[in-house]
Amino acid sequence: MKLILGSGSPRRQQLLQQLGVVFTSDAPDVDESLLADESPVEYVLRLAVTKARAVVSRHPGSVVLGADTTVFHDGNILGKPRSKEDGMAMLEALSGATHEVVSGVAIVAEREEVFSVISKVTFRRLDAAEIDWYWETGEPADKAGGYGLQGAGGAFVETIEGSYSNVIGLPLAETVRVLRGFDIECLGQGAVSEKDSNNPGQM
Repeated sequence: MKLILGSGSPRRQQLLQQLGVVFTSDAPDVDESLLADESPVEYVLRLAVTKARAVVSRHPGSVVLGADTTVFHDGNILGKPRSKEDGMAMLEALSGATHEVVSGVAIVAEREEVFSVISKVTFRRLDAAEIDWYWETGEPADKAGGYGLQGAGGAFVETIEGSYSNVIGLPLAETVRVLRGFDIECLGQGAVSEKDSNNPGQM
């Protein structure tokens, strides 16, 4: 079966490559607005399913992996920062506190399987100077919650409870289990990722 990652995220592509999976990428254009009274789990699962269904409609006979990740803290869903002020406010809120990283994953072909994973992340206390410096690196701008665990933002994290890869954007242990149920080869197969001719430069 051909696997398509329904995402343009370089982080998800890198994580999927670690599984030794052959895949291409096709990023759908999906409205990521939060619906009224939507919980974090409902939000990420809805987006993951919407992304996967949009892509599988363009590639019949394929298996499509759609995913979405958000940060939840103090009753608020923290998406990608809208501005420097928004991004710095997010980091100030996360400073010295514990938040949840929630991912939804949907595997769609002739059937669908969806699941969510929650990790808890605790930040050390941050000062204003390092928050400002971090924003200026450009790293936080396209990341939910305004930080990247795999980059300089990892220096803010004291502890993680749960899946490390989930915090980056794709919970690998759970994803392997579900992909194998769709006859997608994972781990130990010596495979490498293919470049998608429709999305050059993404891989």
